[in-house]
Amino acid sequence: MSRSHPDLGCYLLAGQPDSSRDILDEARTAERLGIGTAFISERYNRKEAVALAGAAVAVTESITVATAATNHNTRHLMVTAGMTRTLRDLSGGRFVLGLGRGIPILQSLYGLPLVTTAALEDTAGLLRRLFRGEMVGGHDGPAGHFPLLHLDSSLDEHLPLALVAFGPQTLALGGRCFDEVVLHTYFTPETTQRCVRTVKEAAEKAGRDPSSVRVWSCLATVGDHLPETVRLRKTVGRLGTYLQGYGDLLVRTNDWDPAVLQRFLADPVVSSIAGLDIAATPDQLEHAASLLPDEWLANAAVGSPETCAAAIRGQRGLGCDAVILHGSTPTELEPIVDAYESPPTKHSLV
Repeated sequence: MSRSHPDLGCYLLAGQPDSSRDILDEARTAERLGIGTAFISERYNRKEAVALAGAAVAVTESITVATAATNHNTRHLMVTAGMTRTLRDLSGGRFVLGLGRGIPILQSLYGLPLVTTAALEDTAGLLRRLFRGEMVGGHDGPAGHFPLLHLDSSLDEHLPLALVAFGPQTLALGGRCFDEVVLHTYFTPETTQRCVRTVKEAAEKAGRDPSSVRVWSCLATVGDHLPETVRLRKTVGRLGTYLQGYGDLLVRTNDWDPAVLQRFLADPVVSSIAGLDIAATPDQLEHAASLLPDEWLANAAVGSPETCAAAIRGQRGLGCDAVILHGSTPTELEPIVDAYESPPTKHSLV
């Protein structure tokens, strides 16, 4: 019997894969589970997003493949347009280009211009014009100076675009001119509701139907059928790495105590490890866990498959249109998707 969960997503090659080739089996497994969208993040070591997206769409038939995210400032706009057109043609329209701001410190080190809200909006507008078959001449705007842009005069389609959003300006941008908005992991329920509201209200102010903008929760999903050391890396390690990279933003967004963050970052064990989810030993992860409040780590789907499935349904109750089961491979997610398919048990009151 075919399975279909268009409201569920997952990441391919979550974390640090053993090989880029793992994406082939992972994409097939995600499609077999009925997961609606397979997302691809980008790390340049062996997770270049365009190459991976090509592999994923080539071995599947129905699942949507989306970047979440790549950055528009790493490729010339015509290269981005051309790869998007090629992937959509190769996949039969199943590819969605997802953009994001990226990490400013890395972009500065790479000599790239920092991504701004205005540049993202300008880029989206230019790409949409190209996919309507337009020839753009003499453009000079936040996305750059382009004497001539042209893709294919026979094109006349709406290009679906996704945006990974964190702060209020980016969330509002998603509501104004993107089709899908992907939130960040470890958002509190209050933060999630506020973010959804920001996107939907911005869409309405822009004269769009708010329901036409799909908001994805990005929910760390790590079942207890996995070994404890694996769970530590996918929860404590991942949250700890976020805190190391842009902890001030995450703490401010969630209205968490900044003093806890400073103690965490100043800890000699934590400060000696670049990327807890990659390099920390089990003992170091246990130490890091002792520094994090339980309520910070609670913003995830953990426990039995049934408990995880209930947490996923809870994200829908917060207003999200769909949920990315973040941090686990499709094979690791299978018991949880099975539980999600089953209706929740109703216990009678006694």
